[in-house]
Amino acid sequence: MKTLDANIEKQPRTLLPENFTITTWDALQPYFEELQQRPLGNVSELEQWLKDVSELEAVISEDACWRQIRMTCDTTDKVLEDAFTYFCMEIQPKLQPYADALNKKLLACEWVKDLDQELYATYLRSVRKQVKLFREENVPLLAELSVMSQQYGAIAGKMTINVNGQEYTLQQAARFLENSDRALREEVFGKTAARRLEDKAAFDTLYTALVEKRDQVAKNAGFANYRDYKFEELGRFDYTKEDCFQFHAAIKEHIIPLVKNLQEKQREKLHLDILKPWDTEAEPAGVKPLEPFHTGEELVNKAIETFDELGPFFGNCLRVMQRMGRLDLDSRKGKAPGGYNCPLAETGVPFIFMNAAGQMKDLTTMVHEGGHAVHSFLSHHLKLSAFKEYPMEIAEVASMSMELFTMDYWDIFFKDGEELRRAKLQQLERSISIFPWIATIDKFQHWVYEHPHHTVEERTANWIQILNDFSTSAVDWTGWEDYRAISWQRQLHLFEVPFYYIEYGIAQLGAIAMWKQYKENKQQALDNYVKALSLGSTRTLPELYKAAGIRFDFSPDYVKELANFVQQEIDKIS
Repeated sequence: MKTLDANIEKQPRTLLPENFTITTWDALQPYFEELQQRPLGNVSELEQWLKDVSELEAVISEDACWRQIRMTCDTTDKVLEDAFTYFCMEIQPKLQPYADALNKKLLACEWVKDLDQELYATYLRSVRKQVKLFREENVPLLAELSVMSQQYGAIAGKMTINVNGQEYTLQQAARFLENSDRALREEVFGKTAARRLEDKAAFDTLYTALVEKRDQVAKNAGFANYRDYKFEELGRFDYTKEDCFQFHAAIKEHIIPLVKNLQEKQREKLHLDILKPWDTEAEPAGVKPLEPFHTGEELVNKAIETFDELGPFFGNCLRVMQRMGRLDLDSRKGKAPGGYNCPLAETGVPFIFMNAAGQMKDLTTMVHEGGHAVHSFLSHHLKLSAFKEYPMEIAEVASMSMELFTMDYWDIFFKDGEELRRAKLQQLERSISIFPWIATIDKFQHWVYEHPHHTVEERTANWIQILNDFSTSAVDWTGWEDYRAISWQRQLHLFEVPFYYIEYGIAQLGAIAMWKQYKENKQQALDNYVKALSLGSTRTLPELYKAAGIRFDFSPDYVKELANFVQQEIDKIS
């Protein structure tokens, strides 16, 4: 691997003053107007114009990201919420027509043909797509959707339960579901279910409103439904909805039997006649749940040490983030649920947000988001912000591969050999068991947006049907049917980033292929990993996967091949 440096330096501005910060649209507008009116007399002037457009986009993007980061870190602060809402309602809608005009100016420029087509081809493809989708009447609708979708975090961030006289967020309380005390597990599961059911109507109302507004956006743009519109908006140039349906079928045929086998082994391990939903992550009597760390600070320090073992660059990425205060890891009341790595387009050093509570899954989340962060560092050198806006299907390869690569060094978290074996086993089992949920969420979204005027009752009925399609008979939900019927409400992607979910399935296959390559030749796999991620979005998805030394493929045969490989690795350490 070539020598890499994680110490990113912010490039000096050439369009905006160094001390310029975004306050109002009136302060921003002159820069858009100058770019729109600037004459482009040759290809050099076009390239400088593109750099200036990129600079403006990066400054605006980073400002918007910080508003969202601060709001998700504290959903109770009205000032932070208002700052985010102001951007969505007062700035974003006004800049979108200008952004469309700049896109059209670029495509009409006679010098476009003289740009490096290998470098610019995917970018220009994306610009043409944006021009195709833009509709003036959608500007206010998209602004409203940006604000509405964040209501999910505000509702979920307030959810807590009491266990043994102490208040816990739902993320913190989830650790009790690993406890060997079955009565305690059932109690916590029941309290969690009851708490989520309290907000069932609020989430139903919010989701119905989001679906209706998204459908209107699609119709305004001339699409039959929001699914077809979103596929275009997400730039899914390299696969179709039919490929997604084929993936669903492959999961049902090749993965469900493996998951059922894992669940039966869990039932046997716990010496139970019937496996209930509060038993699926539990340890048997006398076995303590895995506890890889106690605090967010310990988590990141151990993650840095783990990444160092892969290569100094990887660890240094996290060190830079730690030094710059770009980590918020511990779960707390008032914090939005979930976890993310947020790229910051101008300064380049991203931000990791998560809700750690000392569980094994938090270790996985940390190295997952750390993989995303590495991707941000590796692509920051690219000269246009748009080149760094890589497709999610490769972004999730970056993160999911890191989950598997780092397993070799989890002895940093687990000094006991048996605990280390259990941790690796859990990770490999999860690599298989997540596929059915991915297929369930994706198929559900197809139905939702193909039937945008459905009732809550119809939505619930179809959710249950789809969930049953991708579930086994090994877990008994008797008595908890009402909670199971709203289990889709746990998935924030449905509310905040619609149709962003199949990427996890596609990328998990890619990550398994990367790990297979890693086991055969560690250095070659890491070199390919760095090479692919350094390309950002300057290549197509098949080309990015090829650069990583793997195939862009999620056909049934490939699903079966990679799932069987993981199963063999599970069998080796079971």
